[in-house]
Formats: sequence, C-alpha cells, structure tokens
Amino acid sequence: MSAQTDRRWLGVALGLILGFMAVEVVVGVLAQSLALLSDAAHMLTDAASIVLALVAMRLAARPARGSYTFGLKRTEILSAQANGLTLLLLSVWLTYEAIRRLIDPPQVAGGLVVITAVVGIVVNLAAAWAISHANRSSLNVEGAFQHILTDLYGFIATAIAGAVVLTTGFTRADAIASLVVVVLMVRAGTGLVRESGRIFLEAAPAGIDPDVLGDRLVALEQVDEVHDLHVWQITSGDVALSAHVLVERGADCHALRRDLEQQLAADYRITHTTLQVDHAGAAPSRRPADVAGLPLAVPHCDTSHGAVHRDEPHPH
Repeated sequence: MSAQTDRRWLGVALGLILGFMAVEVVVGVLAQSLALLSDAAHMLTDAASIVLALVAMRLAARPARGSYTFGLKRTEILSAQANGLTLLLLSVWLTYEAIRRLIDPPQVAGGLVVITAVVGIVVNLAAAWAISHANRSSLNVEGAFQHILTDLYGFIATAIAGAVVLTTGFTRADAIASLVVVVLMVRAGTGLVRESGRIFLEAAPAGIDPDVLGDRLVALEQVDEVHDLHVWQITSGDVALSAHVLVERGADCHALRRDLEQQLAADYRITHTTLQVDHAGAAPSRRPADVAGLPLAVPHCDTSHGAVHRDEPHPH
C-alpha cells in the first residue's frame, strides 16, 4: 500500500473528526455533560494525531542525505510516541474532572447526551473504517487508529451513561462513563509509549530473540563465532542487523556471508544487514599507535558489545 493511499484515508478520517468535534463541543456545553466534553477533547487529540501522522509521513518519505543517514524515518515513531503521551496526559485531566463531578454532580441533559453519542459512534466507526484501510503495521498510523478506537469506545460509554441519566436521573453515570474512557486511554497510551520507546532504545523487534537468532547463525556449517550482534528497528517494519562473524580457516567468507544473509531473509525477513566476516584466528589488524608511528597489533573486538555465540563442540 502506497504512502499516498495512506494519506488519503487519513485525510478522510480527519474531515469526519473535525466536523463532528465542532458539533459535540456546542452540545456538550448546552447539556453540561463532562462525558461529551471529554469526548470532544479526545476528538481534538484525534485530529491532532492524524495531522501529526500526515506530517510524519511526508518527512519520513524524504531520502537520506547529509547527517541524516537513515533519512527522517523515525519521525513516524516520534509521532506515535506523541500520540501515546497525549492520551496519558489527557487521561490525568479527565480523571480529575470525573472525580470532581462524582463528588458534586451537575445536572446533565440525558437526551442530548444520548443523541450526540449515537451520532458520535457512527462518525467514529466511519473514521476507524477509513484508517483501517491505511497501513496499520506502521506505528505512526496505529497511533492515530488507537486514538479513534478509544474515542469510539468512549462514545459507547457516553451513550449508555446518557440513557441511565435519562431513565433513572442518576447524573453520576456521566462521570463514571468518563472514567471508563480514561481506562481505555491509559491502555492505548501505554502501549504506544512502550512500543515507540523500544524502537528509540534500539531494542530487538517484538518476536525476534537475539540469543536464538545468534545461535541459529552460529549453527551454520563453518561458522565458529558470532558476536557484536545487534538487531533493531529503524522504523516500523524496517529491521536492521549487524554482526561480526568468525569462520573456519580456509572457508569462503563471501559465500558464507551470502548464506547468512539468505537465512536471515528467509527466517526473519531481515534484508538490511551489515555482516563483517573474518577467519577465526586470523592475524590481528595493525594501526599506528603513537606519535612515533610505531604500529601495534590490535586483535578483533577486545571487548564484545553483547553476547558471544560460539559453535561449541559436542562431547561424544
């Protein structure tokens, strides 16, 4: 799916959200409904999340140049993290307001709340449908989608609260509905912050165990050791790997490198690899060591940056 198609679907969702948000603010004020106003506030963050996602898409599409050797692909992850933090911060404010209204509940126009919430459900279903057609494997798009989905759940809770107020007069149902929305917002926000944080901290992608991966590589015939193994995500779905591989003396380094790359592509779908392949026990490299220009021997990787995987002989 092309980025242009993703932007078109996000644009459709943005138009739906902005149009209904304006209506909801007016009705929320007239009905004195915190649930409606909280939904409107959430819809504002929905709109902001979609705008941020659209901007991030355009920046991420720029080619790598200058000091940005990976381009600006991680702007999409920044967008996802901003969406997650927005959900968490907004949940704090809504929690405070809901508790205040539980203590001192205002009069709520249940009829207006129900009607507006039902329309909101329809609008959010349409917006969620539009975004679901974009590439949700992108954490950036997923961030916008989670905003919309949480808002949809919030409207359902608001509609129920409005019906309770209308039929029983229990006005605290409005604040309770807001707390339900808060729980959903915290869940979605935490997930986005956690996943974007993993990418920024260069953690291995979910579903890839570096220890298992290293053991599988060293199990290849003629491979003696794999160390300095790093696997990380540049952005959603863009995985990179680098490693230092030591092979048996006399082995074809280039052929083994190709075999390792094919195994990584077939087993893990990792095609962006940087493999340094050397013969085990090879003579150390040399470099100038001091001002006098006398060379000193420098062994490969005195200190390995990570786990070391060796092809250990099995006892008979």
